[in-house]
Amino acid sequence: MLEQRIQQHFIDSADLKYQAAQLLCKPVSDAVQALLVCVTSGGKILVCGNGASAGDGQQFVASCVAGFERNRPELAALALSVDGSLLTGSADPSQQFARQVRALGQAGDVLLLLCIAGNDANLLAAVSAAHEREMIVIALTGRISGALGGLLRETDIGIGVPHERAARVREVHALVLNCLCDGIDEQLFGEQEIS
Repeated sequence: MLEQRIQQHFIDSADLKYQAAQLLCKPVSDAVQALLVCVTSGGKILVCGNGASAGDGQQFVASCVAGFERNRPELAALALSVDGSLLTGSADPSQQFARQVRALGQAGDVLLLLCIAGNDANLLAAVSAAHEREMIVIALTGRISGALGGLLRETDIGIGVPHERAARVREVHALVLNCLCDGIDEQLFGEQEIS
């Protein structure tokens, strides 16, 4: 019984990734291009998310700074979820990411945020702060983009995974983040032979 349940997780994950491949290919490609413009123009990528999404964002930042699958120059990226003093010291927790975006963000930078439902007050405030700074927002969400969907501008990029289950959405987010890293590296440095 347990083994069947485990197999079903693999099957469900593979099915969703197969379905999402065509649906998300264009927005992921658009996101790669936006990130390329940002980093080649001297801008930086600010990344935020809550819970497990924060961890995924931190891994993406590590891949930008330390390299993804090749040794290459560092790309300017910063995870906004890593400073515990800053995150817990604010009188208004809904502003924890927005304050950092206003302090660090500039026109031409990108805010990459990860969430499942799109209703987290701190992420919504971060999007508004990014728009104040004339930044592009790339939002990785689940099927329902919630209040976030109403905040995204025409110049922003929404990558909505067509599923309600958080575990499945995060699995696809991880793949999308890998695609972003690979796309940036390939566009900047050419194809790499994988051995």
